[in-house]
Amino acid sequence: MITPERLRQARIENVAQSLREDMGDGDITAMLIPEHKRATARVITRESATIAGRAWVEEVFRQVDPTVTLDWQVADGDTVAPDQLLFTMDGAARSLLGAERAALNWLQTLSGVATACAAYAARVAHTNVRLLDTRKTLPGLRLAQKYAVTCGGCYNHRIGLWDAFLIKENHIAACGSIADAVRAARQIAPGKPVEVETENLDELEQALSAGADIIMLDEFTLEDMRTAVARTGDRAKLEASGGINASTLVPIAETGVDYISIGALTKDVKAVDLSMRLD
Repeated sequence: MITPERLRQARIENVAQSLREDMGDGDITAMLIPEHKRATARVITRESATIAGRAWVEEVFRQVDPTVTLDWQVADGDTVAPDQLLFTMDGAARSLLGAERAALNWLQTLSGVATACAAYAARVAHTNVRLLDTRKTLPGLRLAQKYAVTCGGCYNHRIGLWDAFLIKENHIAACGSIADAVRAARQIAPGKPVEVETENLDELEQALSAGADIIMLDEFTLEDMRTAVARTGDRAKLEASGGINASTLVPIAETGVDYISIGALTKDVKAVDLSMRLD
């Protein structure tokens, strides 16, 4: 789980790094503008999108010039249409132009994640399945992207390697068996969820017998997924995974699995097209 304080700290660090790489020793082009000159600006979207990243935009301006004021017309999670006004700004013209690219980069990237998630979630809204992200995130931006996932109506899998067990084929081989791996996990961290990746129905039965909390069905056929759901009942949660895309999503969701994990929610980011206009 991402705590508000952990997310805030990550945001501060993310934004500081983005400003260092963009502004360096200073925006020399903005120096063409008189220091005292004030301006207003507005940001619009050129395409339909689900918004995420307001706090990152606000953090950019807080670090560049805290006297700049922002007036938002949308909230994170809102769906917007082409040419819709997102927010306006008022402040020193140098500050507005200097912060523009970093602010829009955050908003367009996180909104891109939220938009993709919203499209996936809409496809399975008629089922009870929860769509999960993975650890396939842009390096350094994991918490930001995982926040955006929730704005789009999907859910977070584990945040990292520390907050839940995910016992895969190599772990099982090193431990000796699924039962041995689960037993060791319970001893190492008794309160943490234990998930086991399985590749067939026999391994499913082993994971159930071992008492796994969640069982991943890795590239199971639809028929085997339905069998797994029937055999499992309420003994564990089931997660479908492996090569899932927009065309295979709905049939998998309709098998009755509890979760579907999709790396594309965060790794195949297509930024939303935004535009800032100085008045």
